[in-house]
Amino acid sequence: MASANNAAGSSNNPRSFGSIMRRMNRNRDARLPEWCECGLRPRVTESKSAFRLRQLDEVSRKDESEFRSATSGMNMSSQAEEKKNVHTEETSELVSAKDRMFKAPKSNAFGQSFRDYDIESERQKGVEEFYRLQYINQTYDFVKKMREHYKKLDKAEMNIWECCELLNEVVDDSDPDLDEPQIQHLLQTAEAIRKDYPNEDWLHLTALIHDLGKILHLPQFGELPQWAVVGDTFPVGCAFDEKNVHHKYFKENPDSKNSAYNTKDGVYSKGCGLDNVLMSWEHDDYMYMVAKENGTTLPSPGLFIIRYHSFYPLHKEGAYTHFMSEEDFENLKWLHIFNKYDLYSKSKVLVDVEKVKPYYQSLIDKYFPAKLKW
Repeated sequence: MASANNAAGSSNNPRSFGSIMRRMNRNRDARLPEWCECGLRPRVTESKSAFRLRQLDEVSRKDESEFRSATSGMNMSSQAEEKKNVHTEETSELVSAKDRMFKAPKSNAFGQSFRDYDIESERQKGVEEFYRLQYINQTYDFVKKMREHYKKLDKAEMNIWECCELLNEVVDDSDPDLDEPQIQHLLQTAEAIRKDYPNEDWLHLTALIHDLGKILHLPQFGELPQWAVVGDTFPVGCAFDEKNVHHKYFKENPDSKNSAYNTKDGVYSKGCGLDNVLMSWEHDDYMYMVAKENGTTLPSPGLFIIRYHSFYPLHKEGAYTHFMSEEDFENLKWLHIFNKYDLYSKSKVLVDVEKVKPYYQSLIDKYFPAKLKW
């Protein structure tokens, strides 16, 4: 768990969630995040950790109504009281801000509910088969081998935009909501966030690059099977939580029969921090590795989003929270904000790539070197 000094430092960090929210509150024209719109106020008798949990619940109440019930039993340590009220705008201003925010559509491009894994269709049958293969093959030993192999970053040298264009050759078989080119999903997500959070340029860039790790499916990067590239992520080395979609297929995973790996904590300890937990190998962890090793200056929430945006068992269902550190909880607030745009901005209305490219190239130049090792 983070120390008290670290926690204090986080609150003074101009890029911390709290500092940015306070800055947005001071700007009368700023667009407020959903957890501010809810009129959430800290109670004098409430611990910081309990207040944080309510914040996370309010962030995703509209799209993730079960988060509170999924995490209400957590036994989190008491922390210092919140010193400032994060909600300072008048009601009329909040209503106006809410009207300007991105609104999630009720159905995907196929006219179906988002992330509906039960509906009968040929595409859904393919998605279920994908998860069957993923759950059988993603073992603790497999993940360790993949991390050792890819941390060499010896597959290619190219810039971020070249990778964006290269990604168009990938089709994500695990996604029931998308059949447009991958660069369109990246830009649709980034542009929707840019409209609502114009001052957080690091978040715009994070949205643009969050899926670039899917190049693992291409021949020059090893041509890994889709079950090792896309889909929801989950920890290995501990029991597979039933909140994972199509959970029934985990029974065929060898680790489910290994006594070292099939307990709740497995090889980890409570509160150890997600950085110390091995996740199933795929594009999230690979892109995080690429960004980190190439010296990106993206702030911690941006790297957290890249690494855990596919960790739906955590950020949608509230599973595996017993491994989280204080910093993880802080960063999860931003992941909840990001997820709405990542999931619901998928559309048949395409972004003019050439029109927006100069803006995103300026962000790439700001936060990344000219060439990256992949």
